[in-house]
Amino acid sequence: MDYEEKDTQAVLQIFEVSSAYDGIRLDKFLAVIYPELSRSYFQKLIKSGKILLNDSPPKSSDPVKENDLVSVQIPPAVKVNILAEDIPLDILYEDEELLIVNKPKGMVVHPAPGNYTGTLVNAVMHHCKNHLSGINGEIRPGIVHRIDKDTTGSLVICKTDTAHMKIAKQMKDHSVTRCYRGIIHGCIKEDSGTIRTTIGRDPKNRKKMGANVRNGKPAVTHYRVLERFLKHSYVEFKLETGRTHQIRVHMASIGHPLLGDPLYGPSKCSFHLQGQCLHAMTLGLIHPTTGEYIESSAPLPTYFQELLASGKL
Repeated sequence: MDYEEKDTQAVLQIFEVSSAYDGIRLDKFLAVIYPELSRSYFQKLIKSGKILLNDSPPKSSDPVKENDLVSVQIPPAVKVNILAEDIPLDILYEDEELLIVNKPKGMVVHPAPGNYTGTLVNAVMHHCKNHLSGINGEIRPGIVHRIDKDTTGSLVICKTDTAHMKIAKQMKDHSVTRCYRGIIHGCIKEDSGTIRTTIGRDPKNRKKMGANVRNGKPAVTHYRVLERFLKHSYVEFKLETGRTHQIRVHMASIGHPLLGDPLYGPSKCSFHLQGQCLHAMTLGLIHPTTGEYIESSAPLPTYFQELLASGKL
C-alpha cells in the first residue's frame, strides 16, 4: 500500500513578525517557526512562490521586520512508494488527532535511502491508513520528533496537519515533558544537576554530535540519580531541549557515557547490549484540540529491568 497524496489544499498560515525576530533572514525565521522543517526546504518554497512577505514574493535572504506579515503555504503530502506494513505497535494513547507509541529497540523511526521498510512509519501507515499529517514530507508522514534507533520508549505521531503544527510549536517552546531513564558508566557524584552546552555536528566524525562545537545549538539536560551501583548509575533525564543525541552527548561530555553506547562510550560492552541503554519513559503535552494536558509513560523494556536486577552493575 502506497502513501497517497491527500485530497486537500496546501495548509495556509499567516504569521506576524514579533520584535524578537526583527532583522533576521526570512528562511531562518521560517525554520524557527517550523522547527521540524529545514531552511533549505523553505528556500525551495520561497522560489516556488509558496511564501509571501507582506503579500509580495520575497527572496530567502530578505530580512523580516517587526509587524511584517508572512504567508506560508505548506504543500500537501505527495505520493511515494513507501509500503504500509502490518508491524505490531505498542500503543500508549490514541485518538483522532494523535497516536503515542512505545517504540521498540532496533526500530528506525522513518525511512531513509537504503532503509525503506521495517520502520515505525511503515507500521504507523498500516495502522492509521492515510490519516497522517503530511507537513514533514513524503517519507516522514506524521513524524514531529524522533528517537534513536536503539533508544526505546514514548513517541508521538500526528494524524492531522493542525495537530502537527501545534505539537511542533510546543517542541520549539520546550513545553513538552520528556523524561528518560538510562544507565550510565560510573558512579556520578552529584544527586542531581544540569548540563548546559551547545551541540552540533562533530567536525572530525560526521556520524557523531559534539558538545560545544562551532555553530552548535543550545542544549540543556537535567538529570537525577535514581540508584547507584558498584560501577554504574541509574539516572533519570529531563530534556529542556531536544538536540540530536543530546543525552548521549551530554553524559559523555562529563565522563559518564551511557552503557552500551558504541558511538560515545567504550567500544566493548561486557553486557552484550544492542546499543545505548536509554528509554524515553514519559511524554506529556497539551492536546492540540482539547487544550488538556495528556501524559503517557512507557514501561521499562525487559532487558533494562533485567540489568537493574542482575546485581552485575
